[in-house]
Amino acid sequence: MGLANGARAGIIAVFMGIQREKELRVTQISPIRVSLPETIQRAPLAQAFLPPPPPILRKPEIAAAEPGKRSRIWEFDTSLHCSIIGTCLSTGELRQILKKIGLATPESTDHALHATAVSLASRHDQAAKLLNKALDRRHHAVINQFAKAKSEEEVRGLWREAVGSGEIPGAYWAALTHPATTRTLIREAFGEVHMLSHLVGAANRADIRRLRELERSQIALEERLERQQAAFHAAVTERDRSIWELRQALAKQVRSPAPHGCEESGEGLLALRGLIGDLEKRLETETRRRLSAEERLARMRAACDRERQSRIDAESQSRGLRAELESIESLLRVPAEIAPEEPAPQLHRLDGIALLYVGGRSNQIAHLRALSERLGANLLHHDGGKEQHPDLLGGLVSRADLILFPVDCVSHDAAASVKRLCRQAGKPFIPLRSASVATFAATLAQASARASQPRGIAVQA
Repeated sequence: MGLANGARAGIIAVFMGIQREKELRVTQISPIRVSLPETIQRAPLAQAFLPPPPPILRKPEIAAAEPGKRSRIWEFDTSLHCSIIGTCLSTGELRQILKKIGLATPESTDHALHATAVSLASRHDQAAKLLNKALDRRHHAVINQFAKAKSEEEVRGLWREAVGSGEIPGAYWAALTHPATTRTLIREAFGEVHMLSHLVGAANRADIRRLRELERSQIALEERLERQQAAFHAAVTERDRSIWELRQALAKQVRSPAPHGCEESGEGLLALRGLIGDLEKRLETETRRRLSAEERLARMRAACDRERQSRIDAESQSRGLRAELESIESLLRVPAEIAPEEPAPQLHRLDGIALLYVGGRSNQIAHLRALSERLGANLLHHDGGKEQHPDLLGGLVSRADLILFPVDCVSHDAAASVKRLCRQAGKPFIPLRSASVATFAATLAQASARASQPRGIAVQA
């Protein structure tokens, strides 16, 4: 009996020890975005269901060994390397770096170069040092600006300011490598950069959703118009039948002989005149109804024609939006999300092509430049005369190979000047449907497709 009690006590002690170890391990993990009452958070059962901690974004042993120094790319966890390489380095720069170490060939795709660079970034060797040096050299000005920050809040303020102005690549690298940056700030910056790739697709999906709602409304309106036309047709048919019956009755009354004795008294003539007057009034009423019905029918036909034209325009816009969506998905698709068995999108590069973008929104220029650099193109920009002098357009047009301007975000004078200068210089130009990043990305994809043709990217202006 004593032996059984001792064994039971030993089992209970072992179980309690395991339970305390679990509680201690769970307690050390700070919950992320979980707003539970304090009394529930302290309970072991509640802590067992809290979400696991996020992956380590910065290697703590290296950060502790070299305090006050900027981080290097190999000191970050591999979960950050994909976003750093894809955001902070253009494909042209990446190809030059990998050529130096013999890992890039003319047949290498952008996806293959990106995957190679991400795998090399975690190694503390010559390749990783070349990547880190290229990042520091390209974003030297932004790094110096962030160097003035002495605390995490100052770094966060500079990062927020850069996000608001669209200067993401340099600020992202400068913020991640700053000595005062913590894991919390790294996680915030990583999350914002990750969500940028979803903005364009979300905007196009919203446009397509509104277009489908318009198509459904158009179908309902056409059905209603058909019912009203059928009702009008029935009313006109009934009116014509009534008029025919009244005329037949009047003709019969006129042809019928007068009743006996009516000639002497004149009562028959008065009765006939009364009948004729009544029939004329009814005829006049029916005529007014017919005219009113015809006017309403004409108005409904005009409305139907307008709605039909709107539907045609909406269908054309829908085809354009779907084409833009397919183009930007092939251009902005994140390589890490492509399945192994799925082929990577093949886009022809625009190396050596200079693009001039006139007008647009100033906070989007950084995104447009990053998209251009993905295909190896160089983007020039003129704000259309808001702050830059219009006389600068002539020099920029002579340097550019292709000129783009959004028709909804550029002045009429600037658009007319661009067309005149392009015709004088023999340069192609493309008026963009809107100033959105989606429209610019779709135009780049179309230009990339034209680059594979023998006649190049020439556009009929």
